[in-house]
Amino acid sequence: MNNKLAAVALAAVVAGGYAVTAVPASAATTAKAAPTRCHTADLKAGFATGGDAAPEMGQTTKQTQAFIWFTNKSSRTCTVSGFPGVDMVGAQSTDGTWSLARSAKKPVKITLAKGDTLDFSINLLPVARSTPKTEKFVPKTFLVTPPNETTHFTLTWPFGGQILKHDGATHPGTYVNPIGF
Repeated sequence: MNNKLAAVALAAVVAGGYAVTAVPASAATTAKAAPTRCHTADLKAGFATGGDAAPEMGQTTKQTQAFIWFTNKSSRTCTVSGFPGVDMVGAQSTDGTWSLARSAKKPVKITLAKGDTLDFSINLLPVARSTPKTEKFVPKTFLVTPPNETTHFTLTWPFGGQILKHDGATHPGTYVNPIGF
């Protein structure tokens, strides 16, 4: 009787325009869920400061890069993809907060197991100390928000120097790259 009832129910579903696929119970229990995205609470962040990771803030003739890392501190595997939000808060009274523009690079998806670290770069255009105050931005702190999140990390700028202030430019020399670049 159970087989007839199942056949009638299946016929009713198919007649209604729905397709049904049977999955054995053993297959359903062995399927592994894909990792979900990393949330701010899953991560810790900081500036890369060792070796050649520090930007060349003393030179004023070309762009340089600073690197910020995220480490998965949670007990689960998660993914990160896209652009982090980066707001620089200045040390001078005229600086205010500068929300960095994004580069043209295409984001990639990165999977982080517990303890894994990734980074991203910020291109910077340093200027000389003699540059007029209204034309330079002196970084103090960075508010860094992981992609697709609304909660940020507050990181103290450890490198000194000044950046050419052109936050209203169409193609600024200071901008953020996506995760992994």
